[in-house]
Amino acid sequence: MTPATDTYLLLRAFVDELVRCGMRVACTSPGSRCAPLVLTLARERRLDCYSHVDERCAGFFALGAAKASGLPVAVTCTSGTAAAELLPAAIEAHEARVPLLLLSADRPPELRDNGAGQAIDQLKLFGSAVKWFVEVGTHDASPERLRWMRTLACRAYWTALEGRPGAVHLNFPLREPLVTNDRSEIGQQPADETGRPGGRPYVCRPPVSAAAEDTRLRELVAAAKRGVIVAGRYERDTPLGQAAAAFCEAAGWPLLADPLSGTRRGAAAVAHYDALLHDEAFFALHRPDLVVHVGEERIIEMQAGGAAGHADAQKHVVLPADRRAGDRRHRARDGIAVRNRAKPRAVAD
Repeated sequence: MTPATDTYLLLRAFVDELVRCGMRVACTSPGSRCAPLVLTLARERRLDCYSHVDERCAGFFALGAAKASGLPVAVTCTSGTAAAELLPAAIEAHEARVPLLLLSADRPPELRDNGAGQAIDQLKLFGSAVKWFVEVGTHDASPERLRWMRTLACRAYWTALEGRPGAVHLNFPLREPLVTNDRSEIGQQPADETGRPGGRPYVCRPPVSAAAEDTRLRELVAAAKRGVIVAGRYERDTPLGQAAAAFCEAAGWPLLADPLSGTRRGAAAVAHYDALLHDEAFFALHRPDLVVHVGEERIIEMQAGGAAGHADAQKHVVLPADRRAGDRRHRARDGIAVRNRAKPRAVAD
């Protein structure tokens, strides 16, 4: 096989595995070094592939698409400073917990640090803004390497999506020739036989059990005489917010909902709760003994943190993994104890 054939076979296995995992959208931007990545993504019929002239536009379009779907979206760019234009999207993905796959093309090792154009240090370019970084390397398209590429695609997809969602950066050093005149080398080769039958992904991640946290929450709710649910920002496509709203309507609990929680409507939702909670006389008459918080804690820190911050109440925080619960003012609240865990789905007590 020629180097171009090996490159495209490896990338086709990689993209095929992303689709098997559930990816449906990719974004591209122009460049010569990224041509194999762009062509492979564009020729995958199961993907909706959007082309953008500017890398920043591609990054933020991918961010919006991932927010809307709740699934990882791939965005690719050419080598050099073009890769740096994806940093704003990477930071936003980290802060908003949005799953992204940043696929940057790069010069091969022999063209680095020797004055070649469009060559910068792209290793760990996005720092702590990404959950995981991999220098993919350049290899022959052997059956072992094809399986490795499939495993890499699965791990990248699930790492971006699970726990605390965020961006994953994969850097692809690509050697010339980047394209050929033979269309069969670009996208029409027979499918390799390293994929699992039935369209199954090479690696699956089973859902994490939260039975202990669920039991603890049930115990707290059963013992509470007057409870309240605070719904912070939670933009993932899950039934968490809807479940909280339905519970409040059934139990007669008030629901204090952030605009980005998706739970602002319904019989239990309380409008203008920030003003009510800062009214000491009102709060004295409606003091809860249990506060259940779902999603981001910003709402209770910034808006419900006045009178509610000194309530004689227990607090149970249901958070995405890796999101730390606590007081932004770095001191314990009167009457509220919060225990942090290494990988909490729920932080109780």
